[in-house]
Amino acid sequence: MNEYEASLIIKSGAEQLRLASSDPRSDEGYAAVKANLSEALERIAEALSNFEAGLGVPSRSPGWVRDLHQVADDLGQGSPDNGTVE
Repeated sequence: MNEYEASLIIKSGAEQLRLASSDPRSDEGYAAVKANLSEALERIAEALSNFEAGLGVPSRSPGWVRDLHQVADDLGQGSPDNGTVE
């Protein structure tokens, strides 16, 4: 799988999460959702950083990476073990 295909999965997953959130029925609860989103945002930030490192040109992405890490940290606070729950 290449990075474009992986980005389509993320996009599709985000849409599924949006749809599911309009009628939450999961027994997992919001804490588990926040923990999984936190981990996903950390990995997206790492991927974005990796892409930027390969380009070698200045861009706005370092700020975006920092912001993604901050949001992931904020989501992870109060989550069980601050890890993913599957």
